[in-house]
Amino acid sequence: MSQYVLPVTYTLFVWWFSTGVILYLNGLPRWTFKWTMVGTTFVLVMALIGLVATRDDTRTTGAYLAFTFGLLVWAWQEVAFLLGYVTGPRRSDCPTGSTGWRRARFAFMAVMHHELALVVLGAAVLAATWGGANQTGMWTFLILWVMRQSAKLNVFLGVRNLNEGFLPDHLKYLQTYFTRRPMNRLFPVSVISSTIVAALIWQEASVLGLDAFDATSLTFAATLLTLAVLEHWFLVLPLPSEKLWDWGLRSRSPEVADQPPAAPPEDDGPSGDLKLRAAQRVFR
Repeated sequence: MSQYVLPVTYTLFVWWFSTGVILYLNGLPRWTFKWTMVGTTFVLVMALIGLVATRDDTRTTGAYLAFTFGLLVWAWQEVAFLLGYVTGPRRSDCPTGSTGWRRARFAFMAVMHHELALVVLGAAVLAATWGGANQTGMWTFLILWVMRQSAKLNVFLGVRNLNEGFLPDHLKYLQTYFTRRPMNRLFPVSVISSTIVAALIWQEASVLGLDAFDATSLTFAATLLTLAVLEHWFLVLPLPSEKLWDWGLRSRSPEVADQPPAAPPEDDGPSGDLKLRAAQRVFR
């Protein structure tokens, strides 16, 4: 039973905790961004090396490590995007009145570099795990990639909850490419198809006689895909899902350094001097 409970628990914790950490780092003062990017890039390199080292590791620990490395590779593009380093050539609002393919083209230009980075990272993960018996990291990245693309399309076409509160100030222009409506035609297709796939993976993971590695790896994939389906439902249901990561948004308090200096007190003349002397006598 532990080969199912522990991977589910681990996936839930990492999904919740890593999202909060990324939001917290993104809310720190801008002078920290370059150091966050340097640190995250170092982690990315280590994660890719880790995927190479574990691609033939079919122990249970190998599944855990590969899953974690796959998530860390994904985390790099999340950080790079939210910090504003890897977004797109268009960094302005969607032109008023843009519709159809013209609006879609503007939206793609706003995230083009991000999309290209995903292709490069996907190729790197594929190369790191190529021919290996342990494909947990590859499936982890692939599930995150496909489901994130689905979420982006649904936000573009229209959903109830746009989660614009997660966007930092320097990316607020992306809100103009979102559409707020109860639902769109793609949403049921996205949810139904991904739910069916998740159910099939759960069924495969529960086959009797499955060895510990395969059961653990499949449970990671099934849990991650189930959480991605849940995130899709967060887009349309009237639920305060952002509350799950309130702690990660606390770093977005106004920066003292960016606030204008306080104006010096005005000279009130003789009456001001009298008030000052009276205050001094009170507090002596």
